[in-house]
Amino acid sequence: MILIFGKTGQVATELQRLGGVVALGRADADLSDPKACADVIKSRAPSAVINAAAYTAVDRAEEEEALATLINGDAPTAMGQVCAEMGIPLVHISTDYVFAGTGETAWLPNDTTTPQNAYGRSKLAGEIGIRNSGAVHAIVRTSGVVSAFGMNFVKSMLRLSETREALNVVADQICGPTPACELASACKKMAY
Repeated sequence: MILIFGKTGQVATELQRLGGVVALGRADADLSDPKACADVIKSRAPSAVINAAAYTAVDRAEEEEALATLINGDAPTAMGQVCAEMGIPLVHISTDYVFAGTGETAWLPNDTTTPQNAYGRSKLAGEIGIRNSGAVHAIVRTSGVVSAFGMNFVKSMLRLSETREALNVVADQICGPTPACELASACKKMAY
């Protein structure tokens, strides 16, 4: 059985649709309590763990960087440490926000990370913690996740277009829209 951190987000919902997983919501494992996250992995004894949960309020992270780092940095680090102890793999979903946000080509895994905001710094802290944990792991950096579930940019634009004649959106960001179902499928394959 694969243990999923996250239950209602886009990727977690798609993982549940694939089957063979147990998904944990905030009531089951609150990422603001890294020890509790490690304890739930120990008690459930899964064959693998996928972390599809995160603090995702990019703008609000500027005021709540400590909380974002606790959830996105310390909790995944604790997951990695217990996965290393138990000899099970960990798949962790991260973000392109760990990079500078400049350029016009796709980022490569070994490109230099230079996050420009609190959210990116918090996600990079999780990546570093997992890498240093000794766990067998995969870190998946993604952007622009879209699905029929949860909130995403496409759904927001469609909703706003119903009540506004014109929409103002940023024009200086490049994104690689990623279907949540494809991301979930890839994460599940990596977990085996």
